[in-house]
Amino acid sequence: MTRTTRKEKDAQPSMAEAIGRMQGLGLSSLMWLGAGWAEKMGEMSSEVLQFMADRIKEDVKFQHACLHCKDPAELQKLQGEFIQKAIDQYAAETGKLAEMSASLIPGPDKEE
Repeated sequence: MTRTTRKEKDAQPSMAEAIGRMQGLGLSSLMWLGAGWAEKMGEMSSEVLQFMADRIKEDVKFQHACLHCKDPAELQKLQGEFIQKAIDQYAAETGKLAEMSASLIPGPDKEE
């Protein structure tokens, strides 16, 4: 194993400097995307979080309804409605996110 001299240690960047350099390299590669891209990514993130919050509300409503269920037939009906609504909402959200994703990459027919 080789020993590092004090001179060599002083010449090596500190951990904070190395991390700073790596962050700079990573961020600089994203600079060409521009503020519009960052804004659209923020909108997509917001959309996903809102969808998740809406789905959690639906889950809680479903659980509440199940707790107040009187018979198995009613429970089965609730489960079917819950699953169908979830499928519909996920399908709609997938389409919305696909459209939003398509707007992230400028093409020849899109304005930047």
